[in-house]
Amino acid sequence: VQLQASGGGLVQAGGSLRLSCATSGRRLNIHLMGWYRQAPGKEREFVGLITRSGSTDYASSVKGRFTVSRDAAENTVYLQMNSLRPEDTAVYYCYLLELGRSYKYWGQGTLVTVSS
Repeated sequence: VQLQASGGGLVQAGGSLRLSCATSGRRLNIHLMGWYRQAPGKEREFVGLITRSGSTDYASSVKGRFTVSRDAAENTVYLQMNSLRPEDTAVYYCYLLELGRSYKYWGQGTLVTVSS
């Protein structure tokens, strides 16, 4: 199973970016997909997720600014990031969890840099 994240880049504060994460490999029975991020010198932290049924959850720091969505047919997850702040600067990692399993599959990360 491979996850390929894309869409990162440099953006000014207040701007927007949309990240994508596509999966490939064997047939998957996905329970949920989502995003974490890791800023320089900090631990990886949860950003948001979307479940098989379409329910979403977000970290309080991004709620109201970020939106996780998915294309279930393509097993692709998106992260729409609006009103970006310099503190959103981080490497963003997508992940997925299969139904009935505890192992998380991770993407390689995509760098988002927000300038002030």
